[in-house]
Amino acid sequence: MNTNVIRRRAVLATIALSTFLAACGNLPGTAPKNTITVISSGGFASSVEALAPQFEKQSGYHVNIIHGSSMGGATDSIPARLDRQEPADMVILARKSLDKLADKGQVVQGSQVDLVRSLIGISVQKGAPKPDISTADAVKRTLLAAPSIAYSASASGTYYEKEMLKKLGIEAQVKPKSKRIVSERVGNVVARGDAAMGLQQVSELLPIKGADYVGVLPPALQHPTIFSAGITTHATNTEGAQALLKYLTSPAAVGTIREKGLEPAFQNSK
Repeated sequence: MNTNVIRRRAVLATIALSTFLAACGNLPGTAPKNTITVISSGGFASSVEALAPQFEKQSGYHVNIIHGSSMGGATDSIPARLDRQEPADMVILARKSLDKLADKGQVVQGSQVDLVRSLIGISVQKGAPKPDISTADAVKRTLLAAPSIAYSASASGTYYEKEMLKKLGIEAQVKPKSKRIVSERVGNVVARGDAAMGLQQVSELLPIKGADYVGVLPPALQHPTIFSAGITTHATNTEGAQALLKYLTSPAAVGTIREKGLEPAFQNSK
């Protein structure tokens, strides 16, 4: 076999290999190198969705956002996703849950950064009378009068079922008519009439068009949640995740975060 034939075959083999590798980069479930995969709980989801386009424009990265709850045992919760080793460069969820993931070795210890402070609010079906929730006693009367109540399977819902009802002394009367919502926003349940009232993080209630936001729980009953971000230990784009985290905690992000019903919890928020 002459030298020219050997060279030609080598070139063809190189082209074939390059084509194959390029195709692999576009296979389902395979992210391009410039993609940052973020799994965010609902509390911060609307903020990161709104902020991602500007970050992408400035940085050249693409942000792939996946939804999951902070806890609750659902198959699509963030802990369950990480247990299955689903692709993720960054996770955003309630700080206590994030720290547990770091203790398990699924999030890089020390990478946790607080993003926002989130309050619990109440919504009713669109057009329904808005109940009085101005004081703890008013909330107590409202819950007792409500025919059905929906609450989340995440941080706010855990507080509602384990602490708030006991604090109000109405657990026996109200818990039987309360429904814990898994893998869905509480506002959607209220919007379609499957519950008369819903409690969840304000940032998760505000986007629901078929439900009317009533307001936040009063200070005596309020239970703020800190949502934080961390880099996963199996991240494939650590550099991109760190760049996104820097942007989410920059002054440029503050206005959008507040518009979404959250309060920045980082130093650059003034």
